[in-house]
Amino acid sequence: MTEKTLRARLARPSILVAPGVYDPLTALIAEQAGFEAMYVSGAAIAYTKLGRPDIGLVSLSEVVDTVTLIRDRVGSYLVVDADTGYGNALNVERTVRLLERAGANAIQLEDQDFPKRCGHLDDKALIPALEMAGKIKAAVDARHSRETLIIARTDAVAVEGLDSAIARIAAYREAGADMLFVEAPRERTELARVVERVGTGLPLMANMVEGGKTPIVPAHDLEKLGFSFVIFPGGIVRAIAKAAQDFYATLKADGTTDAFRQKMFDFNALNGLIGTPETLERGKWYADYKPGKN
Repeated sequence: MTEKTLRARLARPSILVAPGVYDPLTALIAEQAGFEAMYVSGAAIAYTKLGRPDIGLVSLSEVVDTVTLIRDRVGSYLVVDADTGYGNALNVERTVRLLERAGANAIQLEDQDFPKRCGHLDDKALIPALEMAGKIKAAVDARHSRETLIIARTDAVAVEGLDSAIARIAAYREAGADMLFVEAPRERTELARVVERVGTGLPLMANMVEGGKTPIVPAHDLEKLGFSFVIFPGGIVRAIAKAAQDFYATLKADGTTDAFRQKMFDFNALNGLIGTPETLERGKWYADYKPGKN
């Protein structure tokens, strides 16, 4: 990271790309690949921790635990999906306090009602815009540091249409949101309309979901449209799930992993990736410690 804060990084003209992560291993690999920021995806946590769909089953404590473990392993900016804030404005206050303490640099809140669904699933429901504005205000008031960004997301495109989504996001901006996120525009022209109608006074966020409702647009094209931040939240789970399916099918059919060996790390390579030799050496240094040893 070249800037000290996520707010400062988002002020640069170049778009910030954040891959989705769901545990310290995926976060470490993303950081080693050179990403400045990563997105702790609620959907990815549901897929991997629960083996279930993104329909609001993940709890606040599970997200806090996940963020705590990731933060202990990496120094990149962490943008955290906090769903609806896990309740009303008072719940949002607690959500923000706990996630900020766990190491979140930005916290995303959405205006869905229950039953909550992934932003690219059908049959979503919304809370009133003013209620959501109150939740955004509660989040802003609850954070300890102004450098912990509050991201306002609206899912209104699928429920009430793009015009309503833009009106809602304007209300959330007035409540103090630091970044604005209109979820699931259905066409590239709608992405452009979001920028035209919402403006670029605050960073605008886009979400790229393989097979979702929004067409996949490369980051450099989104930058030209006026977006400051783009996430690819669940792509890593889809990649790993496909690889795991092929791995298990190979092992079941062959009774050995030999045919899959070129597609996987061996024991030593994985230990090298996660820093096992350096960790053991550090432990030995402390075991042999004597006063005055540097």
